[in-house]
Amino acid sequence: MELEEMWKKMVDCLHKEVKPATGCTEPISLAYASAVAAEKLGQPVEKIEARVSANMMKNGMAVIVPGTETPGLYIAAAVGALGGDPKGGLQVLKRLSPEVVRKGKKMVADKLVSVDIADVPNVLYSEAKVYGGGHTARVCIADDHTNVVRIEKDDAVLFEAPPMKSDEVSPEEQFLNNLTLKDVYQFATECPIGDIRFMEEAAKLNEELSKVGLSEKYGHCIGYTMKSEIHTGFLSNALQDTIIMKTAGASDARMGGAPLPAMTNSGSGNQGITATIPVVVTAQKVKASKEQLIRALTMSHMTAIYIHSFLPKLSALCACGTAAMGAATGMVWLLGGKFQDVQDTISNMTGDHIGMVCDGAGNSCTLKVATACDAACRAVMLSLHNIRVTGSEGLVSNNPDESIRNIGELAKKGMEQTDKEILQIMLHKNKLDT
Repeated sequence: MELEEMWKKMVDCLHKEVKPATGCTEPISLAYASAVAAEKLGQPVEKIEARVSANMMKNGMAVIVPGTETPGLYIAAAVGALGGDPKGGLQVLKRLSPEVVRKGKKMVADKLVSVDIADVPNVLYSEAKVYGGGHTARVCIADDHTNVVRIEKDDAVLFEAPPMKSDEVSPEEQFLNNLTLKDVYQFATECPIGDIRFMEEAAKLNEELSKVGLSEKYGHCIGYTMKSEIHTGFLSNALQDTIIMKTAGASDARMGGAPLPAMTNSGSGNQGITATIPVVVTAQKVKASKEQLIRALTMSHMTAIYIHSFLPKLSALCACGTAAMGAATGMVWLLGGKFQDVQDTISNMTGDHIGMVCDGAGNSCTLKVATACDAACRAVMLSLHNIRVTGSEGLVSNNPDESIRNIGELAKKGMEQTDKEILQIMLHKNKLDT
């Protein structure tokens, strides 16, 4: 493939995988299905029946839905149907009114919303069937958070996307799987700056979230608390503490329901935050130029996308860790590192934190974001001292591209049962609590 064609495809991938979303993307996906279904219904919505894949259930049970101060898929389905923007995509709930939130909470309280697990092969699946005025409408989303695959009105099919075979790989995934870390590095450092200038928007959006999370109490207040400890001497203004604090602040706000968009990566706000804020803080520390910041953000996000192409869309592996691997590559480059140092950060990250589990989306995700950022800072520091985990240790291969593939195999095959067990524990725990 010609270099220019490869770079164009990478730009296309960035446009597709790095985009704004208001709220955690799993409940937002269901809210979007509900909003589209309500639009097709054309009547006031009286009842909602929703179904989601097991992974979507796991990731939607405990996270706050923006503008509602309420966690879970029930409220997401309700406010999506009653006041969501069917053309808003991942920003479907961007303009929720207090009246819609009030009606949505009443609908949930009146038990007019049900959410069950769908028996489907798709890891990412959400479906909403809405009732009103004697009519019904049903919308199904699969494989991507806003990928509508079926629309029905009164059981008549209005739209149906051609099904993908279970072993079929999309052209984008095939392209990403055939890349190398060297390809990503060369793209980020050499492609025309005008082609990637839009990446600066990631810094703007996610920095705004960070400021909110550090100045107001959201979620578990992890960033907010860290900031309060600087003057005590428990923490400092050193680069590592600042990176963890500011990234945690953005995640606190994101998971705590702040009504602001995050710039996502691979369908996740926390992954987008993790791939962005450490790079921004490092750029500020070294007084990088705007072009250097844009290139470092491009390296970070594109590396994260490349790594994520080997993972399931959702799994038991916390992908904030792989997003932090992307951040580490951008950080080490800003600090003067060369391609060898970029490779070494991947080896060090693989040997450090890989294996951190995803036990569903919620406020505690910020703790995992902080852990991933801590590992990224350590990986960068060691790489700049020519220290790397060797290919004879654990999941690490001498070739970092092979290490990345090893992570993918772990997530796809090794953690499949882990994912099921986590969900069973969560569901059993919820039954005991009710």
